[in-house]
Amino acid sequence: MKPRFLADADFNQKIVLGILRREPTIDFWTAHRGDVLGWPDPEVLAIASQENRILLSHDRATMPAHFVRFTGSHSSPGLILVSQDIDIGTAIEDRLLIWAASTIEEWRDIIGYVPL
Repeated sequence: MKPRFLADADFNQKIVLGILRREPTIDFWTAHRGDVLGWPDPEVLAIASQENRILLSHDRATMPAHFVRFTGSHSSPGLILVSQDIDIGTAIEDRLLIWAASTIEEWRDIIGYVPL
């Protein structure tokens, strides 16, 4: 199964829009569509898991620790942390590469870091 994504509330919307323009068939929920605006990180991880979506975030400070705690008692479709310093075009291309070349099962309970 192709990866499905959920962006957290602070994820750069320019990246989201660029991904959806380049590949409109990608199953990608914004924080608004996923109804995770204002939710704490552990709850966002739980929603991503319930919806079987890899969570995309820029939060390298606290999200990894929340993810490790979450996966201690639950399975997760995965977490991809995207550097805020990355060029937007590169961030878009890397997301599209992950979508095109991997399956959601490959990301289960894994933290990925971008740039690749």
